[in-house]
Amino acid sequence: MSTGAGVSTIPEVIARMEAIDAALPRKDGIAIFDRLYLQVTRAVDSASAGTEFENKEFVDRLDVVFAGLYFDAEATIDSGASCPVAWRPLVETRSQTREPIQFALAGMAAHINHDLPIAVFTTSEEFGLPVEDDSAIHRDFQRVDGLLATVETQVARWFDTGLIADIEDVTPQKTDEAIAMWSLAGARDVAWDHAKILWGLRHAGPIREAYLDGLARTTELAARAMLV
Repeated sequence: MSTGAGVSTIPEVIARMEAIDAALPRKDGIAIFDRLYLQVTRAVDSASAGTEFENKEFVDRLDVVFAGLYFDAEATIDSGASCPVAWRPLVETRSQTREPIQFALAGMAAHINHDLPIAVFTTSEEFGLPVEDDSAIHRDFQRVDGLLATVETQVARWFDTGLIADIEDVTPQKTDEAIAMWSLAGARDVAWDHAKILWGLRHAGPIREAYLDGLARTTELAARAMLV
């Protein structure tokens, strides 16, 4: 399982996001998503310092594997490799004119709806821990939901102040409306359910691959809808 350009720690994840931000034009759609992801990662990393996890090693590893899937998708821009299906809407429109929040949410859809279930499954398999409700790793997953709930309220302000996108490109009403329709915790809950299904299908071969393909395709459609 690739974790993206040799990244293996949270500080390395943050450094890689900073490098992507520095390398891309400020109004590039991927750059906008990257800056949002970077701010969320910094905020959660800071908040988690005061949080007691039952398996902190698992939580940290999950964050790295999760970020690695984004880094692998972003790397296809220059490598010429085939872009993962779920990421194609954002990659294909990255240079077009859109509201910054559209790019951000299309990236969030690809990353949470598609990548997070795979990251949970991959990390669970690595640790030999089943993806089960009310397990230690599930309770830790939900603790992260609590940290993200505080971050979610900051997102509109990040756009309004120009931290994520140039102020002249932001339509505050559209930003507020888009964020109101998006639930980070809700999306993560669905991702956990997908991870449980993947765990149940881990020995199912072609059925598991078909499920993954369906997940990628439905995520692609959701991301494209956000970019209309």
